[in-house]
Amino acid sequence: MRTSIFSLLFAVAISASAQTADGMMNIESTFTVKDTADRMESILKENGMTVFNRIDHAQGADKVGLELRDTELLLFGNPRVGSPLMQCRQSVAIDLPQKALIWQDEANRVWISYNEPGYLAKRHDITGCEEVISKIEKALAGMATKATKE
Repeated sequence: MRTSIFSLLFAVAISASAQTADGMMNIESTFTVKDTADRMESILKENGMTVFNRIDHAQGADKVGLELRDTELLLFGNPRVGSPLMQCRQSVAIDLPQKALIWQDEANRVWISYNEPGYLAKRHDITGCEEVISKIEKALAGMATKATKE
């Protein structure tokens, strides 16, 4: 009994910690990091996005003799979406192109995380671009969900 309560509390703590970063959306994946990243990259391209780079942070750590759980980063964007956002507030360019982090947590669960567009709007005090922000929110949520589920 004591072990199962501890296990439950541990699972809740891990789950909560994966969801706590300000301005970050986290969606659990049913696939491996590599498969989730492959799926996301394919979905991005299917939706007219340019994938600028794919970084395997675990591979980089390995090159310097360090261990890191599977962690990949996709950098992507579309000037038809990002440029109007930058017209509203040019400082948002520091957070563009958009990024998707695909990573494995301590409990071996896989997540896809990305910056919440509404958070970026607050961070950069963007006004007058609510329609663009809403469009980006819906597109990112849809693509990330599709990449993480059967």
